[in-house]
Amino acid sequence: LFFGAIHLPLWSEHERGFLSIDAISAVLDRTVAAEIRDSENCKLVYAYEDCAVATFAAAEHRRIPRLYDLPIGYWRIAQRVFAEECEREPEWAPTLTGMRDSNEKLARKDEELRLATRVVVASTFTKSTLAEEPHQRSVTVIPYGAPPVATNEIANGGTKLKVLFAGSLGQRKGLSYALRAVELIGKENCELTLLGRKAVEGCRPLDQAVRTHRWLPSLSHARVLLEMCQHDVLIFPSLFEGFGLAITEAMSQGTPVITTAHTAGPDVIDDGIDGFIVPIRSAEAIAEKLGLLLRDRERLRAMKISAREKAQRHSWENYRRALVTMAQEVMIS
Repeated sequence: LFFGAIHLPLWSEHERGFLSIDAISAVLDRTVAAEIRDSENCKLVYAYEDCAVATFAAAEHRRIPRLYDLPIGYWRIAQRVFAEECEREPEWAPTLTGMRDSNEKLARKDEELRLATRVVVASTFTKSTLAEEPHQRSVTVIPYGAPPVATNEIANGGTKLKVLFAGSLGQRKGLSYALRAVELIGKENCELTLLGRKAVEGCRPLDQAVRTHRWLPSLSHARVLLEMCQHDVLIFPSLFEGFGLAITEAMSQGTPVITTAHTAGPDVIDDGIDGFIVPIRSAEAIAEKLGLLLRDRERLRAMKISAREKAQRHSWENYRRALVTMAQEVMIS
């Protein structure tokens, strides 16, 4: 990421550059595998997607349990969703960068799943995508945590609804549907802030969007939380998400979220209480919920309070405890 940012693209080129994430992950994988082969005390291995093949092979040889952290859904389902989206929204297709993985990289993902003893995911949606994975390993869902909740007084808000979109600005996040929903509500009724870097350069509708709306390409995490706190609602209409940390981050700041079932939304949101779950690819459904909050400010205030209360129950400490408990179960099973 750093070398890409300082314009050394050949060094950091996807899969090929010797300083690409893929190359660095491969070095880490081989290094950990060597440690496992030489260690007498290793009782459990925990590895992440794209850097686990050699590690898991070494651990399997020594009959060491292998936990596989899968941060996003099964790649075959992702490719299907993205291919559909390229047909539906061809102008946004360049932003679907997940279509670039080589066959070799995709085969390694399958091999990692085959070698895993158990798969750990952060959402029920991610687990559901593994139903088509041929090896059918045991899968445990442990939702990620939320930051400490904000303690400031919840404001009543102004005349316009302050709407936030947070995340990589591209079509995997459902950005075109968020933009259309805001258009349906009308600029006289809401203000949209786009928070995140562009997924790619040279995408015409994306370039138009960042010119039209308030755009914050990059902020510190503290500033991100502050922006969330200063908005009425987060729209997060992702098409394919492993979790969506922006959801729990926004809720921790008292900002209810409109999201889809292709995220961790159903795991952390009570629909209509502290947020809304809408179908993917539906600007109309998003606009309907925005209109409801625009008209009923008392309900919006109640949802803000409920969002904070829910986030408090999804702490990172609870996540750590659940992860440790699961790892202990695997070691003694």
